Amino acid sequence: MLKHILAVALAGATALPALAQIVPSKESLAGVYPGKTYSPYAQRGFPSRVYWGETHLHTALSPDAGLFGNTLGLDEAWRFARGEEVVSSTGLPVKLARPLDFMALTDHSDMMGFATDMFDGAPAILASDQGRGWYEEMQKGGEASANAALDLITNFAQGTLDPELVKAYSPGSPAYNSVWQQVIDAAEKYNEPGHFTAFIAYEWTSLVKGNNLHRNVILRDDAAKAEQVLPMVTQPPVGSTDPLDLYKWLEDYEARTGGHALAIAHNGNLSNGLMFPVDAQYTGKEIDETYVLARNKWEPLYEVTQIKGDGETHPYLSPEDEFADYETWDAGNLDLSAAKTEDMLSGEYAREALKQGLLLEAKLGTNPYKFGMVGSTDSHTSLSTGDEDNYFGKATSAEPSLTRVFHPFTETENGIFPGWSLSASGYTGVWATENTRDAIWDAMARKEVYATTGPRMMVRFFGGWDYTETDLRTRNPAFPGYEKGVPMGGDLQKAPDGATAPSFMVYALRDPIGANLDRIQIIKGWRDADGALNEKVYDVSWSDNRTPDANGKLPPVGNTVDLEAASWTNTIGAAELATVWTDPDFDSAQQAFYYARVIEIPTPRWVVYDKVRLGAELPEDAVLTGQERAYTSPIWYTPEG
Repeated sequence: MLKHILAVALAGATALPALAQIVPSKESLAGVYPGKTYSPYAQRGFPSRVYWGETHLHTALSPDAGLFGNTLGLDEAWRFARGEEVVSSTGLPVKLARPLDFMALTDHSDMMGFATDMFDGAPAILASDQGRGWYEEMQKGGEASANAALDLITNFAQGTLDPELVKAYSPGSPAYNSVWQQVIDAAEKYNEPGHFTAFIAYEWTSLVKGNNLHRNVILRDDAAKAEQVLPMVTQPPVGSTDPLDLYKWLEDYEARTGGHALAIAHNGNLSNGLMFPVDAQYTGKEIDETYVLARNKWEPLYEVTQIKGDGETHPYLSPEDEFADYETWDAGNLDLSAAKTEDMLSGEYAREALKQGLLLEAKLGTNPYKFGMVGSTDSHTSLSTGDEDNYFGKATSAEPSLTRVFHPFTETENGIFPGWSLSASGYTGVWATENTRDAIWDAMARKEVYATTGPRMMVRFFGGWDYTETDLRTRNPAFPGYEKGVPMGGDLQKAPDGATAPSFMVYALRDPIGANLDRIQIIKGWRDADGALNEKVYDVSWSDNRTPDANGKLPPVGNTVDLEAASWTNTIGAAELATVWTDPDFDSAQQAFYYARVIEIPTPRWVVYDKVRLGAELPEDAVLTGQERAYTSPIWYTPEG
C-alpha cells in the first residue's frame, strides 16, 4: 500500500513542470482576470504597492531652522522618519504612528550650516559686523535671540546680507563643502534598499523680494555622483534666483555625472503670482520655447499641499467648487512684505496652472505645467509629522505648547498668517515596483504619484477608452487598469475606432487607522474651441447612498467630530469607494486633463488636540475641523495634430 501511494506521488511530481505552464485562457484574459499566471502576484510587470514618503524636510543645518531653535540634525531626522523615537528640540518625546518608506532631506542650499556656526561664534561669523551683531543678540536668548533670527531671515529674503558673510558660506568655501559632504554621508548611511530609501537632496530657495519661488532638488544617485557637484544657491555672486539658471544646473549635473535629477516647486500661494507665469517671468524674460521646454523637462512634480497652506485651488479661481476653500493662505507673499491681490491668484495654484499649461502648449508646442502632485511637510523641526494628532509645527517655536495657536507665522502691516492656520500636511504616495532610489525616483519622474494632506489612503486612477464596471469586479483592478489604459501621470493614447469618450477607473481605500471616505471627485480642465479655459468638478462615487439634488449637488456627508474628545466615529462615510466614469462632456477636438480628488469625512484639526491634551485656549476664528483629502496626478488628453 505504501509503495502504491509513493508511486502515485512520484507520478504526480513528474507532471508538475507541465502544470506550471498552465496560463489563463483567452476568455479569462478578456474578462475579469488578465493576469499572466494563476497567482495574481507573480509575473506582474507593473507597480503593485504604494510607498509613503516625504520630499521636503529641514534640519538645524537650514538657517531658518537652526536660528529658530532647532537643535536636531541629520541623524535625528533620518532616524525619526524610519520610525524611531527621538526627543524634539523642546524636549518632547516624539514618534511617528507608522514609519515612512522614503524621504528627501532638503536643507536650504544657501548658507547651509550657517546656523550651527552662528551659535558657536565661528570666526567667519564674528568677522562680519552683521554676523557679530546677530551672534551677540542670540547669546542673550529669549526675545533678543528671536528678533535677531527674524532680522537675519528678513535680510536673506530681501537680498541684503553682508557679501563677505555670504561668501564664507557659499559653495566652494571649506565650511560649505564640509556640510554638503555631511548631507551626502548621512543619506548614504540611512539608505537601505528594499526597506528605506534616503535621497540626497537640497532646497534651492529663490526669493524675489519675499515672493516664493522655491524648488527642492532630488537626485536619483548615490554619493559617487553627488560628490562631483555642489548645490545651486541663490545669493550672488555665485547664485541666481532665476529658475532658468537652476535648470542649467540640473542639465550640467546630468552631463557631468551621468546621473539624474528633478526639481519640485512649492508654495505658489506665497509667490504673489510669480510661480506659474504665462507671458513673462519676474525677470521680464518672455515665456518662450526655451522656458516651456526646460520647465517641462526638469519639473515633473508640484508640491500641492504642505504646512504653509493647500495649493490645489482657491475659491476665487474655482467659485463653483464647494471644497476649494481648504487650508487657504492668501494674505500675501512669504514674508508678508507685499499683500495679495486677486489678479495674482491665477499664477499661484495648481489647478489654474494645469489649465494655463494647455494654453501654452497650444501656443508654444510644449506644456510647462504638465506636473504630477506630491505632498510634503516643509517642517523645519527635523520631524516629518503630517498627522493632525501628532503635529509638531513648522518650526521649533511652534512645537506643542499652550500658546502656539496664538503665535502668528508672520504678521506685518500687510496681513497675518495666524498660528492656528498652519496645516498638518502632507505626504506623498508613490506607486513603485520596489523601495529603492531608482524605483521611487523613476515613479516620481513618470508622475505615478499622489499627494495627501496627511492620511495614508490608497488611491489608484487610470484613464483609457473602454473601462467597464466588470473591471471593478476583481480585487486586483490594476490588471485591467494598466492593460486597457494609463495610470495617473500618463497621457491618453489614441482612441480606438468607435470610442466616443474616455473612461476613467478610480478607486480608494481609507487609511487603515484613519477616517472613512466621503466621496471621490474627478476634476476636469479643458481648452475649448474659442481658446477659453474651463474647469468642472464631477462627483463620481460617494458614500451612504446619498442622492444628488436637481442641480446635481450631493448633500454633505455629515459630521461625527467630538470636539471635547478630539475624536470622530466612522459611522458615516465608506471604507472604500470605486467607480468607472465616462466623461459626459467630452469633445475630441479639445485639450483636457483629469485628476481625482478623494475626500474624507470631517475630522478634528490639530488645534483641537492642543485643547484636549494641553488645555489650550483656542482663538475664536480658529478652524476646528476639516475634510482631509488626496490629489492624484492628472491624466492628459491631447487631440491628434
